[in-house]
Formats: sequence, structure tokens, C-alpha cells
Amino acid sequence: MTGHSRNNSLLDILGRYKPAPWRGRYSLSRLFLNFYLLVMGSFVAIAFFADFVISTAVKGITDDYTSRFMQVTIVLIEDDLFRKPRSEWPKTIKALDEKFAYKLDIVDRWTLKLSPRQAEKLDDGELVIDVDGDILYHRLKQTPQILVVGPLSPDANPDRPRALPLELRIRLLTWSLIGLCLAIAVWFWVRPVWRDLEALRQTARALGDGHFETRAPDARSRAFDLLTETLNGMAERIQRLIATQKELSSAISHELRTPIARMRFALEMLAETDDRVERERLWQLMEVDLDELDNLIDSSLTYARYEREQPELHLTPVELAPWLEEEVESIRILGRALELSVDCHALPAAQRVELDLKSMPYAVTNLLRNALKYARSKIVVSAEVDGERIRVHVDDDGIGIPPEERQSVFSAFTRLDRSRDRATGGYGLGLAIVRLVLEQHGGTASADESPLGGARFTLSWPLLQSVTQS
Repeated sequence: MTGHSRNNSLLDILGRYKPAPWRGRYSLSRLFLNFYLLVMGSFVAIAFFADFVISTAVKGITDDYTSRFMQVTIVLIEDDLFRKPRSEWPKTIKALDEKFAYKLDIVDRWTLKLSPRQAEKLDDGELVIDVDGDILYHRLKQTPQILVVGPLSPDANPDRPRALPLELRIRLLTWSLIGLCLAIAVWFWVRPVWRDLEALRQTARALGDGHFETRAPDARSRAFDLLTETLNGMAERIQRLIATQKELSSAISHELRTPIARMRFALEMLAETDDRVERERLWQLMEVDLDELDNLIDSSLTYARYEREQPELHLTPVELAPWLEEEVESIRILGRALELSVDCHALPAAQRVELDLKSMPYAVTNLLRNALKYARSKIVVSAEVDGERIRVHVDDDGIGIPPEERQSVFSAFTRLDRSRDRATGGYGLGLAIVRLVLEQHGGTASADESPLGGARFTLSWPLLQSVTQS
């Protein structure tokens, strides 16, 4: 599968992605109503439970206070009744009823429906208060007659429809005000939440339609800050990956044309010549082109892997000077007549650093291969400690790099004009991979003028890193 087809496949998949339509899609009013009912219902339930507990605890105190308060009045009424014959009690109680703010009456004991505990207290001569705490019962000494006092509430009038008790009316008014205040508070809380949800939904839909430049606006509610940041980070990462894939696919397609065209030309020449020497030369040229294709594919895959997601870093403490000697020695055979040396005199004795033994050698080797292309006679690899950082320099005595191009050489598929011939041509991936490897180590890669007259490439990363954290 070619780079273009892979790129198109990914874009097709992402383009076909659509956020599933919301079932029962919420509106702002519905979200507000649901949340308001939940909060208000919970608040009312808690308030009623607390009111029930408090009322139960206070009822005994209230009943005791009412009994003590009415005790003297009932004793006076009882004394007044017993001064007269029992036949005159109804007339007497009626006269007293007109003088009191609450109703007085005398009924037979058997007409009352009381609980066993209340009946026992009544028979013992104690005052009994009904469940509502509004009517008092008192047995007139040893008679079967019961003095009924109440209802004590001034609103209780049997001659007219009984209105809602004042306490209930106050509670209803209080709850209405609480409900209104809570509705206003919930509205001002839900509205920014709804706007954030709607903004995130619109952003997700735009991303699903393939508009990867879309970003969610700043959240109005702090509850969505992290979600908005995560969504925008994901969109930015997807946009960068797709852009990288497009650039990589386009560049690879362009780079593949040259060696493939040369191989096709060599095959045509091979079919037309019978000269043994010419045939061997053409075979060698095709082998070089195959190596070039293999290097291009390997470098492209390495760069894509680092650009897509940096591999896990496995840091290992190593002694720097012997490690550099070993890396240089492994590539010395490619230098042929070039003088390739290592200078570690500026390093402290037995200086140790922490690096990834899989990726860092790749960075050093790429710099050495790059220097081999341009050096005229000499390459020097040196190292030094600068504060808390280690610096490794690769110097050559070649033609150098113009100041305006020293930063761009670390971008993928960037080649300077003088390197486009076959002798020194590359793909612009080696130095890009060097940059990614150093970023993986928390460091940098830079280009400058060399003391030898050519180019100096410098790798810089922290001298000591947290192996455990990595």
C-alpha cells in the first residue's frame, strides 16, 4: 500500500465518522427542569426529614408546657362547676365558653376515642392532649364527665370552613420563596454548563466532519475546563498526525521517483547490452538504488514512529567517553581516508551520563553519517559538561551551513541546495530523527559553525535524569 493510499484511507475513515445523534436530545429548559427537580426534591426530602425529627423531639416539651399553662385554668373551671348541681353544668359551661377565647364543653367518657396510654392518664386525673396538640381533656374528679378545652387555635371555628393553619401557610410561603430562589440559582448554574456542553458537542461534530482545525472555546464552567483542554489537545494531536502523514506520504512519493526511475533505466539498458563489464556496472547501480530505497523506507518508518508517539524512554547510566569511542569505531570503516577522532579531554574522569541505549546511538550515528558526506579530511567528536547538561559536538571541515539554514536542517525532508546531487544527497530525515531523539531525552539538537571551518552539530541533554520517572 502506498503512502498516498494509507493517507487517504485514514482521511476517509475520519471523514466518515459522525457523532451519533443524541437520543432524546436535551434542551436547556429540559436540563434545567431535570436538575431543578432533582435538587429541589432532595432539598425538600431532607428538610421534611429534619422537620419531622425536630417536631418529634419538641412535641413532648410543647405538650408539657401546654399542660402546665392550662392547669390553673382547668382547676378554676372545675371548682366553679362543682359549686353547682351537676344538672346546671351544661348551662354553666356554656356561660364560661362565652368568656374564653377557646371552646369549652363537657362530654361523656365513653364518647372519646383515645389511645390506651391517653385513657390511662385521663383516668388517673392527668391532663391529656390530643395528637395535634390543640385539644385538652380532663376528667372531672371521679365523675364519668370529661371537660374538653379547645381547639386552642384561634383559627379553629366549627361554624365556618376551617382555613389552613397559620403555621402551614407560613411554611407554604417559605417553601415558595425557597423554591424561587433555588430556581434562580440553578438557572444561573445550569446555563453556562449547557453552553459548555453545546460547545463541546459542536466541536465534536466538526471534528467528526473532518474539520480538525476546530477548537472548543474556553469553558465558562470550571467543571469542563479539563474536558475542553483534553478535547482540544486531542484535536491538535490528530491535526498534527494527519499533517505529518500527508507531508510524509507526499515527500516519500517524491523521493521514490528518483531511484525507481534510475532502476527502470538501468533495466532497460541491461536488456540492450551484452557487454559483461557494462552489465556489472548496471547491476551495481541497481543495488545502490535498492539500498537507497531500503534506507528511505527505514528512515521514514523511524521518523513516523517518533512523530506519532515517542517510544518509551529507558535510561541507562553509562560512562560517556568509552561509549563515544565505541560509537565512532563502529562507523570508522565508512570514513575511508578521512581522519575520524574522539576528544574527551574536557570531560571529568569517568564521567557518567544517562541515556537510552537504543535511540541515542541512532542520533550520534546519523550525525556522523552526515559529517562523512561533507567533510574534506577531518571529523572530530568531542564532549563537555556545561553546568547540569552534557554536550556532544560533531565537527567537520566541510563547506558548513549558512546561518539562515541552520535551524531548518532539522525539519523532515529538508535538504540544502548543495546536497541534491547523488553523491551527497539524502532525504532530510536523518537530522529530523536526531531532533526527535534529543526531545525524547529532554534535550536539543543544534547546528553552528565549526572551529574546523565546516559545520558543528551539537547534542545537549540533562546530565542526570530520573530513571524511575522515565
